[in-house]
Amino acid sequence: MEQFYKKRFYVQRDVIKKTAALTEVNEIIEMARESLRKLIPNAMEVCILLIDPDALKYTRPLQCALYKKPVDCQSCKRHRPAVQKAITQGKAVVVPKSEPIRRPDGTMIAIGSECAVTVSVEKQVVAAISVVIQPLTRFSRKDFFLIKDIADILGAIILNAKRQWQITQEKIHISKTLTHLSPFVPDAVRHMADKHPELLTKEKERKEITVLFLDLENYTKLSTDRPEAEINAIIERMFSTFVDPIHRSHGDINETAGDALMIIFKNHDARTNAVNSIKVAFEIMAQNRIISRSLPDDMTPIPVNIGINSGSALLGMTRLKGNLGTRMTYTATGTVTNIAARLSDYACGGDILIGEETRKLIQDIWTVYDRETVTFKGIDTPMPVYSMLRHRPDKPEGQVIQSTTP
Repeated sequence: MEQFYKKRFYVQRDVIKKTAALTEVNEIIEMARESLRKLIPNAMEVCILLIDPDALKYTRPLQCALYKKPVDCQSCKRHRPAVQKAITQGKAVVVPKSEPIRRPDGTMIAIGSECAVTVSVEKQVVAAISVVIQPLTRFSRKDFFLIKDIADILGAIILNAKRQWQITQEKIHISKTLTHLSPFVPDAVRHMADKHPELLTKEKERKEITVLFLDLENYTKLSTDRPEAEINAIIERMFSTFVDPIHRSHGDINETAGDALMIIFKNHDARTNAVNSIKVAFEIMAQNRIISRSLPDDMTPIPVNIGINSGSALLGMTRLKGNLGTRMTYTATGTVTNIAARLSDYACGGDILIGEETRKLIQDIWTVYDRETVTFKGIDTPMPVYSMLRHRPDKPEGQVIQSTTP
């Protein structure tokens, strides 16, 4: 018996050693199948059936000794009673006398005993190992233990390989997207997708940042009054002139949404981030004045409203999972972002509004002008609002300005 325990130890060690350099699920499955075929001399075939419904996306059909052509793990033997019972009960099942296996062409293959063992990770079944042996033979206890040993170590290896596949797919997706949208995609995402794809799954980290939101006033009205193609061309031209100033000041264009941009400043200390955001705001306003002079005579200027706020935020990848897939974006979450967005919404006529924290960081460089104290939606505490402009721009017709200051 002691000799068998040594054998089990060496089998586990060999499987771990062989899979250490493998990153594709197919290679791992083939290696595990081959190991079990050698360990169980009377085995007719060994299959590893993945439970994951996405398995078809990251695996290829494998040749099964009981079929005439390769089959995928989503159809091979998974509906047999032994396999289903093992998955349902979450434990190993041995059927001494099992029904023949039916090929797709209707022919039957006689088999002996059948063993199905689940592969689990943290009580979640990720696969099932199916072993069928020759007629008139039986599984020994040693066979059963060897199958269990491989099942015990296979789960984490398969999940890790799937994770590597997901990272690769995300990198490909990001690269394709950046080909068309590279000016409007964060440098942080480009850098991670290019150099450090493993960081795409890293947890968010807390950093001192400054967030700038800008949006175009009366965009909805413009879209209804003018041809869509004309408006899109103007907006694209406007945003394109903003890109260089943003990048020069180390800002990341984090999100674009029709008439709005979200920009994150995070590459330096808190004061530098705030200073850079104000520089960008003034440059954007200057560029916008140039664009406005080139608009058609019958078209009114398009004010750009800006909101800026500084503070601590969680920075990193956000995954939005839905039925049709996962969308991934690099963003900052927290109150600092929410307030910047509210300031942008509150601004009118081409104003640059900043929050209290940004004011503290830049007031010794620029003159800052008090506006009022405002209670924003979703934020309970009234907040002082400041502007970088001496005179408040005229509010557009129909816009109501509300504040808590008499």
